[in-house]
Amino acid sequence: MEILRGFLILIGFFLAGELTRLGLGLPFSGGVLGMLGLVLFLMARGRASEGLAAASQSIISVLVLLIMPGVVGIFFNVQAFNGYWIAILSALILGTLLSVVSTLLLMQWAAGGDSGKVGQ
Repeated sequence: MEILRGFLILIGFFLAGELTRLGLGLPFSGGVLGMLGLVLFLMARGRASEGLAAASQSIISVLVLLIMPGVVGIFFNVQAFNGYWIAILSALILGTLLSVVSTLLLMQWAAGGDSGKVGQ
């Protein structure tokens, strides 16, 4: 029952993000707005419920399925990207490096700044 409650929380924030996007005419994904709302909610609350944690863990195992539509779209529309490959590769490499560095810095900050004591 807890995991169902967690899924309902996730769906609720997704729908709130979609309603915000449609209501304000924002050029962002409703999922991104819902995730931002969820992050702000969890920061204000200070912790995640057991149901939300369980639902999130079960979704992580199928996370790759969320990437597949974009990959398939690029595969079938490869002609639309002619002449943009340098920009695309640059964005992918720079984005990957920035996400790795920002994750490293965030994890060091969350661990208290002493990377030698992580996991102890």
